[in-house]
Amino acid sequence: MNDSLVRFTLSPIPPPESFPNVKSTLISDEVMALRLQNILTAMQQHNFDTLVIYADKEHGGNFEYLSGFIPRFEEALLVVTAQGKLTYIMGNENLKLVPHARNPGACLHAPIFSLPNQPMDNDAPLATLLAEAGVKQAGMTGIAGWKLFTTQQNNADRFDIPAFILDEVIKAAGDRQYVTNATGLFISPQYGVRSLNSASEIACYEYGANLASTRILRALEAIDVGKSEKEIGQLLAGDGQPGNVVAIAATGERFAHAGLYPTDKQIQRGDKFSLTVGYKGGLTSRAAYVVATEEELPAPVADWLPALAIPYYRAVTTWLEALRPGLTGGELYQTIEAVLPKERWHWHLNPGHLVADEEWLCSPVYPDSTVRLQSGMIFQIDIIPSLPGYGGCSTEDTVALADEALRKELAASYPEVWQRMEIRKAYLRDRLNLRVSEDLILLSNTVGYLRPFLLDKQRALVRAAR
Repeated sequence: MNDSLVRFTLSPIPPPESFPNVKSTLISDEVMALRLQNILTAMQQHNFDTLVIYADKEHGGNFEYLSGFIPRFEEALLVVTAQGKLTYIMGNENLKLVPHARNPGACLHAPIFSLPNQPMDNDAPLATLLAEAGVKQAGMTGIAGWKLFTTQQNNADRFDIPAFILDEVIKAAGDRQYVTNATGLFISPQYGVRSLNSASEIACYEYGANLASTRILRALEAIDVGKSEKEIGQLLAGDGQPGNVVAIAATGERFAHAGLYPTDKQIQRGDKFSLTVGYKGGLTSRAAYVVATEEELPAPVADWLPALAIPYYRAVTTWLEALRPGLTGGELYQTIEAVLPKERWHWHLNPGHLVADEEWLCSPVYPDSTVRLQSGMIFQIDIIPSLPGYGGCSTEDTVALADEALRKELAASYPEVWQRMEIRKAYLRDRLNLRVSEDLILLSNTVGYLRPFLLDKQRALVRAAR
């Protein structure tokens, strides 16, 4: 084994504590009002007269940031003027949600947003509704979809909303030159208002991260030869909450017959196995082998532990110990490149990204990134090595940065959330021998906890005590 890896051993330790049945935390009215003010300030800074925010069930985070809800099975628009006027443009079945909006506004009916073959009464042109909501001729109109385009091309002229809506926005604005992509106001890692979170928001999102990691621990305990993917997969569901990713409980080769979901396939000894579940605020994922000892690994991957699992775990612990406010995304990227070179380990995603309602909000972590990590950012560990012929290894979880003022506010206003965070950090320190920044807080129960052999419920990878 490489000398640089001998610090990590497979050792018997108790699993981290989990917290089932915790109460949800509602984002406060004051923070919801502050969210609107943040957007109005961003609009002023970027010279927008009007902001048109798109939403559907899968892409509702920016809309929900202000409204508190998503339009479920229809499209919807939220129009915000520079003067702070809000107008919700809704299909047939979501009109009833507008009176409950966390930031109140007017409501206009657009039956074109409704499901196929529903009544098309009051079918005014969408451009007319947009004008009534405040989109004006020759005024600068920003469109916020959900995708932040970051190619080398002109991304201001790229839009990810349906063409039938874009055409009407342009018509209401008078010409395409007055319409530009404004998604960055919400999710840019440099200036997006959603990249930083208050204590109220962190407490809200901790609920989802706790739920995901609690369910993964439950599923890990249940994995056994002969059980089906469905038997394990059903353990990932929690509290009736909707997931924000496709849940994974996959044994052996994935994607057979183009399948994404758990099947009746039974777990076999020696299988690769993947587990993932995510809820609003946090995701937890694990990938390892269904064996009890290294000797049970299939012959072609008999050296998987030193060849892939331990180098990967070393990178994860390095990432955790490096994360702190003031570090640039480029510096964090290079830190991982130094311990797990991309050319050899073939990871292809940015090693770490921001989360919120979505599993992937954006990422400040990329080559030469000058974005400075800040208190209030919520991160998902996301380093995915790939060696030909070997099964993967994964321990993805959710953490955040919180300076002293934010930590004090969390402790004072959300003592139960804070106590869970302190218990998690003690486990990281006392059981896994990791030393992280005071400014790092843990939203997931399973941060740093990796069982490489899934039939061995007692041992996990641990750094040797220093």
